[in-house]
Amino acid sequence: MDIDVRGPRFGAAVTAVVLAAVLVTGSVWLLAWQTLAFALGAAGGVTRSPYGVLFRAVVRPRLGPPTEFEPPEPPRFAQAVGLGFAAVGLIGHAMGADWLGLAATGCALAAAFLNAAFGYCLGCEMYLLVRRLSVRTQ
Repeated sequence: MDIDVRGPRFGAAVTAVVLAAVLVTGSVWLLAWQTLAFALGAAGGVTRSPYGVLFRAVVRPRLGPPTEFEPPEPPRFAQAVGLGFAAVGLIGHAMGADWLGLAATGCALAAAFLNAAFGYCLGCEMYLLVRRLSVRTQ
């Protein structure tokens, strides 16, 4: 079942704010929260992530009906990519390599910002590329 495209964009906007706050404050706990949010989105799909639940419960009822839909697999893959970057960020901070934590968090922030501001989902595009390549190799 396809999903409302506004949900992942809302999630990306919240993610961008959270990751920007991580970079400004240096809060490892906030990065851990975002890592958990990515993990839930990767495991259960974006509609089951904390930001997806917030979108469905609070934001979507205040909007008009959706006019665009997308398959849930690309955004779910994007959540897994975000999880990877957030996990590297946490590991970097835990190992004392703050530069690694900042770089990984910055990469995740850049991707979330692109989706939130311009509707361009890097993780979704990666999913489609991997899928095309796997079809060609079969």
